[in-house]
Parts: sequence; structure tokens; C-alpha cells
Amino acid sequence: MAADRSAARALAAAARRFLPRPRPPWRAVTGAGLAGLVAASAQAPLSLWPLAVLGFAALVALVLAAPDGRRAGWTGWGFGTGYFLLSLNWIVEPFLVDVWRHVWLAPFALILLAGGLALFWAAAAWGATRLAPRPGHPARALALVAAMALAEALRGWIFTGFPWAAVGHGFIASPFLSLAAWLGTPGLTLLLLTAAAGLGLTLHRLGTRTGPLRAATTPAAGALLLLGGSALLAPLAAPALPDPGPGPGTKAPVIRLVQPNARQRDKWDPEMIPIHFNRLLDFSATPPRPDLVVWPETAVPWLLNEGRPLTARIAGAAQGAPVVLGVQRAQGSRVFNSLAVIAPDGAVTATYDKHHLVPFGEYMPAGDLLARIGIGAFAARQGNGYTAGPGPRLVDLPGIGAALPLICYEGVFPRNIHAAPDRPALLLMVTNDAWFGRLSGPYQHLAQARLRAVEFGLPMVRVANTGISAMIDAGGTITGQLALNTAGFLDLPLPPAAPPTLYSRIGDSPALALALLLLGGAALWRPRRIRPAAAQSR
Repeated sequence: MAADRSAARALAAAARRFLPRPRPPWRAVTGAGLAGLVAASAQAPLSLWPLAVLGFAALVALVLAAPDGRRAGWTGWGFGTGYFLLSLNWIVEPFLVDVWRHVWLAPFALILLAGGLALFWAAAAWGATRLAPRPGHPARALALVAAMALAEALRGWIFTGFPWAAVGHGFIASPFLSLAAWLGTPGLTLLLLTAAAGLGLTLHRLGTRTGPLRAATTPAAGALLLLGGSALLAPLAAPALPDPGPGPGTKAPVIRLVQPNARQRDKWDPEMIPIHFNRLLDFSATPPRPDLVVWPETAVPWLLNEGRPLTARIAGAAQGAPVVLGVQRAQGSRVFNSLAVIAPDGAVTATYDKHHLVPFGEYMPAGDLLARIGIGAFAARQGNGYTAGPGPRLVDLPGIGAALPLICYEGVFPRNIHAAPDRPALLLMVTNDAWFGRLSGPYQHLAQARLRAVEFGLPMVRVANTGISAMIDAGGTITGQLALNTAGFLDLPLPPAAPPTLYSRIGDSPALALALLLLGGAALWRPRRIRPAAAQSR
């Protein structure tokens, strides 16, 4: 009998060790999810940036109060899930293009994406608690700031990366945007999280009623001081735009942004193709003639390989101005999502092939296997997906200078600009944001374009199929734009480039090194042990 009891106890101990833990604390997860929704309201189009600080402050307070790593991990996951559910709600839009085939996948895509991305923040919260096990200690808040910043950097790289709705994007609509010229997105993330940590410590101390009010409000005062000081430094970080001055030789080139407004479900409809193509031609032919005409991504439904009749017709409509357009081209069995420069005589003078493709959108991981059961990429019109180009390259625009092409998704990644072989005169983005719907996706994509312009001190010409097409100067200001879901064109002067920014020279490394130092500091910050009362009386 004793042996049986011993065996039963051993079996129970093994079960407790290896079987699933108790159910997650749903009340804490739900509360954290609501805080995540608050933080996500800082993303475009709401752009309520102060709520980002408040939302992440609530996360810090909740993690500070967590009794152990398990509770902190679930709290981070709940917060992240709520945050990404709101900020990435546009992800359902591609599934609504062909409703009868794909609509049933939409809720699964959003829930799985939000819950999956939230795992990065769950790991950060769990790791912060492991480094600083004492609840309520400032070391835990410091560890959380550093771990979240590093988790965001990892999210932007792993599995080709998905940095959309980054923490630092919450400051794009704020006075701190110009600091991106010094710090980049990782620096904005650290700034936002550090300010939130100060407020979070205050919320925790007030909630637990430990210590006098002055001790509770000191972190909040520090957070406000940090934000105030950053707001004062922001004008100093803003790229200094050169003054072209008066004179006949300083006239800025005029760029025509052409927005055909072809809905995604109509874009490849044989009856609608001539309507959209004639619209592009008519907008390009309207006088006065600009110095350059730009059409959006995959502007025409034909391959560039179809040759001179197509390009001659496009060049003829532009009346002597060169034309840049997004177009597909084939090379043997491979198909590329490309950008082409067409000279006034109809010759193709330069091409660029998109190299950073959208997983599941432009190519399918394990695509050959999935093709056997009829699953292909959403956006590719030829074959089972696009082929990636060799990498970033510059294209020469006559009379304007060298441009760095960015096709849609490529503009989300600063590293695609860092990898350019030389500094361009401008960033040139063509995109088809019809995939992103009408609510939040196009606005968030535009906001990230503004951030890229500030980070590198370069103007951006941005042309989108359904909008929002815009001219953005090197300080991130939109100098003109075409509204979402409208057809038309806009002639705008190209703003000048600023001198190279600090971020364009040094990249993400300093901000990530600072995050590692903060993480090490939190690990070494050991709370003082409280001596027993008997020992203190001796």
C-alpha cells in the first residue's frame, strides 16, 4: 500500500509538472486587453497619441502588480491582443475582395494575427518579471521598457518582419515626430515606453496606497519632464530644409500624382480595365505638362514584356514627360512586381523589381506544395506568386535625379532604405492600398511614409491606386494629397532633400544598445533586503 501511495504521489507530481497549467486569469487578460485598445487609438486614423502613453502606462502598472511571471505573461498577451485587434483590423479587407471564397477566413486571420503578435509582448512581460521578481519595484518597470523595445525590434525582423503598428508609431501624429531624424522608430518606442513607465509606477503606487503621495507622484513628474524636454528638443532634431531661394535655376520640378481609384474587386474585371486605363491616360494628358508623371503600383493589367505598343501609348499621353508606373513583368517562368521608367519616346529606361514581398499576399511560403491544392498568393496575377528582386537600387529620373523606389510594403521597413547603394534625391513609393480597405490601413500606411521621410531627411512622392496619394517633405509634412477613394491627379513641386539625418547614418544600433543596457541595469538593480525588526532594535 505504501508503495502504491508513493507511486501515486510521483505520478501526481509528474502530472503537475508536465500537464497544462491552470486556466489563464481571464479577468486580468480582459482588463489588459481594454488597456491595449486604449493604446491602439494612437494609431492612424484616430491618432490620439496621448492615449498611447496612458495605455502603455496601464500595462506597466498591471505588470508591476503581477505576482509572478505567468500572470505577467498573460497580462502582456491580453494587452497585445487588444492592441493589435484594433490597430490591424484592416487585415480582414483582402478577404472581402472575393467574398464568397475568402470571407470565412477573415475573422481567423485577424484573431490569429493579433494573438500571434501579442506573444512578443507576452514574452517581454514574462521576461521583465523574471529579471525583477519583486512586484512593484522600479526595476521591473525598467526591464519591461527594455524588453518591449527589443521585442518590437525582433518583430520587425523575424520571418521577414512585420513592424506595422509599432509602439513608436503612436508618436507619428505628436510633436515628437521630428525626433525620428535622430532616433528612428526604435528611439520613439523607447521614449514612449519610458514616459509610460513613469506614469505606470505612479498608478501602481496610488493603487496599492504604499508610501506617501509625493513618492507616488514622483515618477509621474519624471514622465512629464521627459515628454516636455523631448518636445523642446524636437525642433532641434527636425531636418533643416534648404531654402531654394529666388532665381530661374532654382525652380523645383513638378511631379504629377495620378490616382485612378480602381477598386480591388474591379481592378482586373475585363469590362473595367479600359475604363481605368483611359482614366490614367486622360489624367496624364491634361495640360500643363509636368516634369514627371507617376502612376501607382500594378497600374496596368498587362505585362511590361508586351512591349512598345503599350509603352508608346503611355508616353504619348504624357506629352513629352517621362512616366513612372508600377507594372508586372515576366522573365521566363518568373513574374516580378516591378516599377518602370518610360521615356518620352516610349523606351523603358529603367526597371526595379520589388524585393521585399508580402508573405501570403505576393508569395506563399511552401508555395509549390500549397499550389497543388489550389492555394496561391492573393495579389499575384500570374503563377503562384511573385519572384523577389535582387534588392534596393536607384533609378534615374531625367531632370530630377536618383530616386529610391519603394513598392507598397517595402516602405514599412527602414532597413530597405538603409540598404540603398547611395543616398537618393527622393523616395518614390507606388502602392495599391485598395487591399487595405477604407478605414484604417491606408491612413496607417501614409503615416509610416511620413515617418520614413523624417528618418532619412528625404522628400517622398507617394502614389496610391485608391489613395492616399501625397507629396511629403523631408520634415514629414504633407504638402498636398488626393483623398482616399477619389479619382484625380495633382501637380506638386518636389520639396528639397535635407542633409543626411543622424538616424540615416547610424541606424537602429544605438537605440537597441541602450535597450540592452537598460535590461542589464534592471537585472543588476537588486532591491534592498528589509531587515527584521528584532535586528533593527539592536
